[in-house]
Amino acid sequence: MANYYCQVAGLPDVAFDGSKVAYSVERFRDELYPALSARDAKCIDLLFLSLDNANILEILKHGEEAKIEQVGCYTKEELLDIISSAKDGDSPRKDVPSYLYRFFDYYIANEANENIIWNDVMSAYYYEYATKTSNRFVAAWFAFNRNVNNILVAFTARKYRMNIADVVIGDDDVAEALRTSSARDFELTGALDYFEAVQRMSENSKLQEREHQLDELRWRWLDDNSVFNYFTVERLFVFLQKLMIIERWDSLDADEGMKRYNQMIAELKSGMDSYSFEI
Repeated sequence: MANYYCQVAGLPDVAFDGSKVAYSVERFRDELYPALSARDAKCIDLLFLSLDNANILEILKHGEEAKIEQVGCYTKEELLDIISSAKDGDSPRKDVPSYLYRFFDYYIANEANENIIWNDVMSAYYYEYATKTSNRFVAAWFAFNRNVNNILVAFTARKYRMNIADVVIGDDDVAEALRTSSARDFELTGALDYFEAVQRMSENSKLQEREHQLDELRWRWLDDNSVFNYFTVERLFVFLQKLMIIERWDSLDADEGMKRYNQMIAELKSGMDSYSFEI
């Protein structure tokens, strides 16, 4: 296991309190990423791939005119080439994660179905891929996020009398409980130490406040679960994820938060009973 003494020692302190940080995701990419071993770089790539996921969905929706705000592992031009190659049926590139080709296969076969929530399909493949990484900390982080997202969408679906099974992703015990249990708490109280906190957040009608609480929960998880990771890639992973959270809040406003929430509800209502997606 590689250690990054100099890199970690030089990191600034970051806090989730609205204060500015004299560091950025791009600076991390330029200064710290090149020092990573090939194995550790793959862990960090999982965070950058979340940006690629969003960029791919934007390109599929708007084509070459799509606006890319943040670059992940691939530039816009590279993503256009990867998408074109996949549509042409070319052999998968070895430098492109396998889950993206699984997504492209599904997209190509179902592109005409206007009821499919493509973000859900992408998320399902992405989380399945990320939770199988050999790094236990990183795998646990993505499992935690999938659980949190599933719990929130399950409560939203229940509120609007929708079919919960169609929007929960993954095949772990938490996903199964959310799909099958009719109990008020989906029989998850006590099973997850953060379930009740997420449940309370789901009832918060102040959307930006709820988003803030969720990121606070994520921040605490990162701190609580990386206590004994001092100079390893996990420490760099935590720092980068925190930078991403901070930068997201710098660009987020209340109107945008409401817009995204309303879009989610509209997608759920339009697609809930029209298709069932399984990975």
